[in-house]
Amino acid sequence: MSINRGSKVIYVNRFSQASRKDAVDEIKRKASCDSFPRLLLFPEGTTTNGKAVISFQLGAFIPGYPIQPLVVRYPHVHFDQSWGNISLVMLMFRMFTQFHNFMEVEYLPVIYPNDNHKQNAARLSQKTSHAIAASLNVVQTSHSYGDLMLLNKASELKLENPSNYMVEMTKVESVFHVSNSEAVRYLETFSSMNPDSSGRVALHDFLRVLKLKPCTLSTEIFEFIDVEKVGSINFRQFLFASAHVSTQPLFQQTCELSFSHCDADGDGYISIQELGDALKPTIPNLNKDEIQGMFMFLDDDKDQRISKSDFLSCLRRNPLLIAIFSPILATT
Repeated sequence: MSINRGSKVIYVNRFSQASRKDAVDEIKRKASCDSFPRLLLFPEGTTTNGKAVISFQLGAFIPGYPIQPLVVRYPHVHFDQSWGNISLVMLMFRMFTQFHNFMEVEYLPVIYPNDNHKQNAARLSQKTSHAIAASLNVVQTSHSYGDLMLLNKASELKLENPSNYMVEMTKVESVFHVSNSEAVRYLETFSSMNPDSSGRVALHDFLRVLKLKPCTLSTEIFEFIDVEKVGSINFRQFLFASAHVSTQPLFQQTCELSFSHCDADGDGYISIQELGDALKPTIPNLNKDEIQGMFMFLDDDKDQRISKSDFLSCLRRNPLLIAIFSPILATT
């Protein structure tokens, strides 16, 4: 801690919007003041194995000051000391067991922002990222810290080949406005579908977790995700499909209307009888056990009745289920 204070480290909680804003303000304050030394920033926001340049965090570029890019290389023969998918303890141990550890630092030409402050952060980030990637002769990707969260969660869930569950979260956030924590929750659901070693899930496991029986509608839901038409889905497809549905402008309204339709007597709760009656038009030949399974799935607080809060909460976590309550949505 004393070293960090002496180095004037700027602390940021990546999960707090207020903390991120404070960090940007502090970057601007220190970068604009001659009494501070030059500010050293790590725009990727995490460590990688150096084989690609991942998405930069925009906070480092929002102040709009000229950037002096630095490229760091670790020439090696036996052990690559760039901190990728390895523990800190093992990293230090391997470094200590070598006679020499080399590091090269290359200064690249200064990159200046343009005059349009509204576009400064994104363009400055892209220009800097491109310059660094070109110097390192590596590719640029849309991976971010969110992918590290997914990788760690996949490892925690004991899934085979955790790298199968990285999805280039920068693109996902940009297109679907899905947060890192939401993506992790979708991964938890997907992991319960028993993905194989290649990270793919079959139809029967998909239906099992969502408490759906094989029928025309449930097959259509699966085929909506299975864009490759190979009979199985991966996490990227599941995430994209779920996010696509949940971010539709009328999704929330459709969920609320679906609850009102199921709550036939208008008492604010859905009984098991009301649920069975509501599902019959879309899922024919439901037996008592299947209705009971769906009822328990929707009963979020397990109090033997489905409140509006239970219903909406379950559909937010499992947005694909809206299709069974809205035949119109399912066929569009």
